[in-house]
Amino acid sequence: MPSRLLIACAAALLAFGAGPAAAAEDEIVFGAAVSLTGKYSTNGMNTKNGYELAVKRINEMGGVAVGGRRYRIRVKYYDDESTPARAAQLVERLINQDKVQFVLGPYSSGLTKAIAPVTEKYRIPMVEANGASRSLFNKGYRYLFAVLSTSEQYLSSAVALLAEQLEKTGRKPSSARIALAMENDPFSQDVRAGIIDDARRYGMRVVIDDKLPPELNDMSATLTKVKALRPDALFVSGHARGAALAVRQIAEMRVDVPMVAMTHCDSAKIIQKFGEKAEYTLCASQWDRHLAYSDRWFGTANDFAELFEKTYGYAPPYQAAESAAGVLVYVDAIQRAQSLDPQKVRDALAATDLMTFYGPIRFDETGKNIAKPMVLYQVQDGAYRVVAPTKWAAAKLRWPTPPWSQR
Repeated sequence: MPSRLLIACAAALLAFGAGPAAAAEDEIVFGAAVSLTGKYSTNGMNTKNGYELAVKRINEMGGVAVGGRRYRIRVKYYDDESTPARAAQLVERLINQDKVQFVLGPYSSGLTKAIAPVTEKYRIPMVEANGASRSLFNKGYRYLFAVLSTSEQYLSSAVALLAEQLEKTGRKPSSARIALAMENDPFSQDVRAGIIDDARRYGMRVVIDDKLPPELNDMSATLTKVKALRPDALFVSGHARGAALAVRQIAEMRVDVPMVAMTHCDSAKIIQKFGEKAEYTLCASQWDRHLAYSDRWFGTANDFAELFEKTYGYAPPYQAAESAAGVLVYVDAIQRAQSLDPQKVRDALAATDLMTFYGPIRFDETGKNIAKPMVLYQVQDGAYRVVAPTKWAAAKLRWPTPPWSQR
């Protein structure tokens, strides 16, 4: 509604570096509670930088066209201090006091869970990029949309890749036997549930299904079973600690398994810590700069990465890329809606079918992005190489992993 749209005067626009042609433009203000301090501050800043780069790019390209007028965009930030209660309080403030009509999500599933009931209550759309928990999407929320792949999808590409490789060798995917080593926490159990669902569709059999304690410091009991049962693949999820432990103990115990896939390889720094012992490991990621994705705003995934590096002085983690994509989704929806009414924009978001530098984006009825697959890296010659999905791969999968006696 016009009364809730924040309009900036020409002087304010000139502060953005706008030229004379932009002086008559209006301004759409998005709201975001982001972790600038506290335990999530590193990825909170990655989130903010992703938002800001997209805003800068959109404004440089002329802003958002609605009803024959052009609007520049801006994000009003508050520091949620990495605290769910504070995040919810600040979003209330953004909506009630600052009169924002569109919200961008925070960093982490926990903070997104705290904010979603607020935006739902006020019927304000929220596009989020950093809350992966599938529990966000079984509450019946109508105003929540996530551009990232949710947690149950993290190792789906690995199951599909295993099936694909078996078929190439003449084996039926249903003959596969898989092992699971999953930390007993909500994220990893979501990952487990997704693997089991995917394995069931292929007819694969789970021969080891171990829940690992949160104070993860030993995986030898599970790996002893892997040595005895010789599954076709081992899937591991235990955050950075679990990834490092798995790579180390698989090497120490000389566990031979044709495929090992896990989460959090990059944050565990398995290449830097373990060198050749990490070779052949498959690692889940939301995005990679070498993927063949592109859009009309940034160009290719690598174009985005180069611009981000030039702007901020470091390579973009996927948290920054997905955050930038969240802004693009909003811009696309507003322009298709040709309205700044939150309800009309919400309906346009629900109908999104968009390709971005971050990947394809299409939401199901729960608000999950069902178009973008997770990326799988493989450690090859001391570097991460994208090997799946095959359509977007930058390198060929090295499979099966040779036994330790041949490495």
